[in-house]
Amino acid sequence: MRVLDFLFSPPRASKRGCRAAALAAAMGAAAPALAANYEFLAAPETDLNRVYRLDRATGEIGACQYGLKEGTVGVTLCYPSGEGAGPQASSEYSLIASRHEREGGVFRVDLRTGMMSICYVLNESVVCTPQAR
Repeated sequence: MRVLDFLFSPPRASKRGCRAAALAAAMGAAAPALAANYEFLAAPETDLNRVYRLDRATGEIGACQYGLKEGTVGVTLCYPSGEGAGPQASSEYSLIASRHEREGGVFRVDLRTGMMSICYVLNESVVCTPQAR
């Protein structure tokens, strides 16, 4: 008997608990696939504690870093999307860091079209250059 036949066949008293467990397991297996909406990447600069956040579907990018604040353990400073860093055409985006140890920015790449831009923090927001190939 195929799994779908088993799951959706008329209920039998002895199989009801097994069918519910199998359906719950199948639904639980699909949940992790929905959780991967964002990608995170540290800036390649070796003395910078900045992490970039990318929405994989829209290409929107932001960044956060640790900051000192007297009398506390510190604060998380986050930079919103600025010019060119907001939502792009719907696609499949990823982040890539260069190997340049003094580079504070990262590349945003469109995996479907091959277009890319460099994104970095400028004046309290994340900005990105126009996309190019």
